Formats: sequence, structure tokens, C-alpha cells
Amino acid sequence: MTLPASAAPDTFSVSSSRRTYDGLVCAVRVDEVVMPDGSTAAREVVEHDEAVAIVALHDDDSVVLIEQYRHPLRRRLWELPAGLMDVDGEPADRTAARELLEETGFTARDWSVLLDVATSPGFTDETVRIFLARGLTQVGRPAEQSGEEAQLRVVRVPLPAAVEAVDRGDVVNVMAVAGILAADRRVRSVGDARRVTDPPLRGQHADPHPAAIGRAPDLPGLVEE
Repeated sequence: MTLPASAAPDTFSVSSSRRTYDGLVCAVRVDEVVMPDGSTAAREVVEHDEAVAIVALHDDDSVVLIEQYRHPLRRRLWELPAGLMDVDGEPADRTAARELLEETGFTARDWSVLLDVATSPGFTDETVRIFLARGLTQVGRPAEQSGEEAQLRVVRVPLPAAVEAVDRGDVVNVMAVAGILAADRRVRSVGDARRVTDPPLRGQHADPHPAAIGRAPDLPGLVEE
């Protein structure tokens, strides 16, 4: 198979797509992707709602962490408060405030964006916006909890100790690792705060048939190898 003469040399197109699974929190589709050289390959994509996570810092710069059971790994992990953007039309910062309250019992006065992450773009379209929340007030968790959330353990850890836990491998959840390290930079005044209204990495479910595939953003000091 050859590409039409008008096709860009770095174009990746989808010739067909089929849904193979619809679940409670994710779906799976298989795309037939046409590569720039004209070859084709099947790519499995796990569709997942966008999500938020929150680095909640007390005035003494201790960070709120939760211990939660994660069945795929069959172990409990240290994580940030987090949740899915599964309420139609709800802004990401409002979802974050709701999840922080539901999982930890805290509200926050000040909100900013730390970063956006693609959790595992080799097979899923899941992206997570990670917020920094400060000015915490304890108001208590809602009484009704079920499943793994009913077993949450909420703790506070000095931010430097959380960074050391990342270095030791005691914190491995990707949002927690990224958020803790980003918050440490922010506390040390490295990097500028981003507004909660800044657009996220993508909208709900990436378009499997985009008109064009651009390059990744340029980076300062970039040198081609």
C-alpha cells in the first residue's frame, strides 16, 4: 500500500476502528493505523475518562496522602486524592474539589494547576490534571463510602519525606510521583503556577481520526540527535 502524494510524510491515519469491550470505567477499541511508510498495524486503545489528582498541602508544607488498595497490583499504594471526570460538564477544578472532600474531608482555599500527565499513552488515552491545593480546612468526609474507598487511610507527610519516599520506590503511583515532585519544585519557587482555567491536555476521548498529526511541542535547548 502506498500513501497518496498529498499525504504528509509523518501522517498516521486510522483506516478502521472497532469496539471490543465496554466496561464500567473503561472501554477497549482496536484501530488499524496506517503508518507514514504505508504499512498498517493494529493498535489496542483503552478508552478512559479524564481524571484529576490533588496535591493538598498544609500550611507547614506537609502533603495529604491516601493509602488505597489497587486490585491489578494486589497491594495497597500511597496515592494522591484523585477521581474521574465523570460528571458531564463539570470543570476539572470543581471535580478536584469534590474528590478532595470525598476522599480526605478537606476543602481548600487556593487552587492552581501543577501539571498534566498522560498515564500510559502506549495503550490508553487517559490523561490526568494534577492540582495544587492550599489553605486546607478539615470538614469531614461524607458518611457513605463503599468499595475500596471505604478502606482509605488518610495521612499527612512532610513534603521532603514524600520526595524521599518517591526516590526509594515507596511511592509508585504515577500521579503521586509526578505531583509530589512538581509540588516540591513549586514550594521551592521553581516554575510558575498555572491557572485552573488553562486548557487540559485533551478533551474527553481523543479523536481517533484527527485531520493532522503534529509534532510534540518544542523544548528549550532542543538538539536533534
